[in-house]
Amino acid sequence: MLSVQKPLVRWGAGWLLAVAGLLTACDQQAISELEEGVSTEADVRQRFGAPEAVWDGPDGAQVYEYNRQPAGYQNYQITIGADGKMSALRQVLTPRNFALIQPGMAMEAVRRTLGKPMKITPYELKKEIQYDWRYHDGPNESDSKVFTVVFDPDLRVVSTMSVPDPDLERNR
Repeated sequence: MLSVQKPLVRWGAGWLLAVAGLLTACDQQAISELEEGVSTEADVRQRFGAPEAVWDGPDGAQVYEYNRQPAGYQNYQITIGADGKMSALRQVLTPRNFALIQPGMAMEAVRRTLGKPMKITPYELKKEIQYDWRYHDGPNESDSKVFTVVFDPDLRVVSTMSVPDPDLERNR
C-alpha cells in the first residue's frame, strides 16, 4: 500500500503546483492589463471574474477579494472607489500583513485582512479553530510556507505561526 501512496501523494502535489502555476500566470496577465485610477469595476470583473467576497471600504469604496487558496499562494484584494475606478490592487498574503494579526483580534478582521484561508480546522477538545493560508516567503517554490492563526471559542486570535509548507516537505 505504501508503494502506491507515495506516487499518488507526489502526483497530487505535482498537480497542485501545476494549477498554482497556471493561476499565477493568468493573474499576472490580468494584473498587467489593469491600471489604478483608470481601470473600471467592469474591467476588473472581466479579468478576474466575480469576487469571493465584497466589503465596504472607506469613503464609499468597495473591496473585492479574489482568493487563490488552496492551490495558489496569493489572495488579492482590489479596491473599487466610489467613482467606479480601481484604486488599489494588492496581494495580501505577506509577512507585513501577517504582522498585523495580533492576539485578541476578531476572526472577521483577520478574514478581511488576509482573505479566505486555504483550510479551516476545528479542534473541538481544545475549543480552538485554526485558519491556514499557503504563501511564498521568497522567489522559489521551495519558499512555500503556511501561516496559521489560532482562534479561541470567542473567535478571537490566540496565536499565530508560520511553518514550512508540509505538502512540500512530504515530497522531499
